[in-house]
Amino acid sequence: MDIELRESNAVVHRPSQRSSEERRAPPEAPEAPPNGGWHAWLQVFSASFLVFNSCFAISWIGTVQAFLLILVGVITGPVYDRGYCRLLIASGAFFIFLGLLMTSFATEYPQILLAQGILVGLGLGCLYVPGVAIVASYFSTRRAVAVGLASAGGSVSGVIYVIAFRRLQPRIGFGWATRIIAFIALTTLLANLVMTKTRTKPGPARTLLDLKAFKSARYTLFTAGATVALIGLYFPYFYIPIYSERIVGTSADFAFYLLAVLNAASIFGRIVPNFLADRIGPLNVLIPCTFIISGLIYAWIGIKNTGGIVAFTIFYGFFSGSFLSLMPTVVASLSPDPRSYGTRMGMSFGIGSFGVLIGNPIAGKILNVSEGKFAGAQYFAASTTLAGAVLFLMARLSMVGKIGHKVQLSKIGPRRWYRLEERRHAGGVLRNYSVRPE
Repeated sequence: MDIELRESNAVVHRPSQRSSEERRAPPEAPEAPPNGGWHAWLQVFSASFLVFNSCFAISWIGTVQAFLLILVGVITGPVYDRGYCRLLIASGAFFIFLGLLMTSFATEYPQILLAQGILVGLGLGCLYVPGVAIVASYFSTRRAVAVGLASAGGSVSGVIYVIAFRRLQPRIGFGWATRIIAFIALTTLLANLVMTKTRTKPGPARTLLDLKAFKSARYTLFTAGATVALIGLYFPYFYIPIYSERIVGTSADFAFYLLAVLNAASIFGRIVPNFLADRIGPLNVLIPCTFIISGLIYAWIGIKNTGGIVAFTIFYGFFSGSFLSLMPTVVASLSPDPRSYGTRMGMSFGIGSFGVLIGNPIAGKILNVSEGKFAGAQYFAASTTLAGAVLFLMARLSMVGKIGHKVQLSKIGPRRWYRLEERRHAGGVLRNYSVRPE
C-alpha cells in the first residue's frame, strides 16, 4: 500500500532506492554486539594500550611517522578482518621496540629517519586499526563512549611520555631515556597481546580495497572531509611550543609542557562528547567539533599573552581529541557489516594520511619562524579544517531523504497504523516512526 508520511520530522527513502550496502548485505548477519560485560570492557582497557603506544610520538617526532601511522591502515584493515589481530599487535610491538632501540643509538639524520620515522611508524600503523576496530565490534549502542575511552590512552601517553622524556633526558642522556620509553612501550603491548580477544569471526577473503564503499555518497564525502581537515589539524600540535616561545615570550620549559597540557585536555575531549554521540550520532557531534576547531585556529592568530595561549591549548586539545576519537566511530557507523570495519577504516584513514603528510610541510613553507610570521600558516590550517567541516556537513545532509516519498509498509496493529523503521547511519541509531496511511 502506497502511503504518505504525516510526521514532519520523519525521514524515509523508497525501498527500491535502498543503499548498495543494504542490497549487498551478507546472507547471515553477524551476532549482535554484547554492548557491555566483562569481555567487552576488557577489550576497551586493552585497546587503550594500543592507542597509548600509537599516539605518543606525534607531538615530537615528525610528519613521516604520523603519515605511516594512518597509511598502513590500508593494509592492516583487511588483515584484521581476516582474523589476524594478534599478529598485527605482535608485529607492531616488534617494530616499535626495534625502532626506538635503534633511535637510542642513532647519531645521524638518515638513521633517525629510518629508525624513528619508518620503523616506529610501521609499528604504530599495525596497532591503530585493531585498537579502534576491535572495540567497535563489541559495542553498537555505546560504541562512541567505548572507542573514546580506548582512544584516551593516546592522550594519557602524550602526557606521560612527554614529561618522562623531558625529565630523563638531562639526567641520563638521550640514549637511555629513549630505551626506557621503548621498554615501557614493549611492556604495555605485551599486556595487550594477552588481553585481546576478537569477537567477530573472520569474513570471507577480501580484496585490499573495497571500492564499492565509494558508491556511498556519505562514505565518500566523509573520507574527503577527513582528508582535508587533517591537513590543518596537526599544525598546532607541532607549532604551539614554538609560537609560545617566539610570539608569547614564554620559557622553553613552559612551551614544551604545553604539549602535556594539550594532551591532558584531549583525554576529556576523547570521552565527554562521545556520551552525546551515542545519543544523537557521532557524525552529528563531529560536525560542530570540527567547526569549533577551525574557529579556535582563527582565534589563535590574535593570541599574544600567556593566559591566552594556555586557554587556546586547553580548548584545542579538548576538541581535537574529540575529532580523533569520533572519526573511527563514524566509519564504523557507515559500515553495514561489522566484518568490514577494518577494511573501511583502513581505506578512510589511508586516504586521510595524505592530508597529514602534506599539511605541516605546506604550513612550514608558509610561515617564517625567524621573523615571527605565523599568521599565513594559521589561516591555512584554519581554512582547511573549515573545508573539512563543510564536507562533513554535506555527508550528513546526503543521509536525509525528502518528506513525502511514498513507501511500502506493513500493518502492525489496530486503527490501520503502520510502522517504519529506519537505521540512521550517522550513528547506527534505530528509530521507529508510526505513520497513518492515505
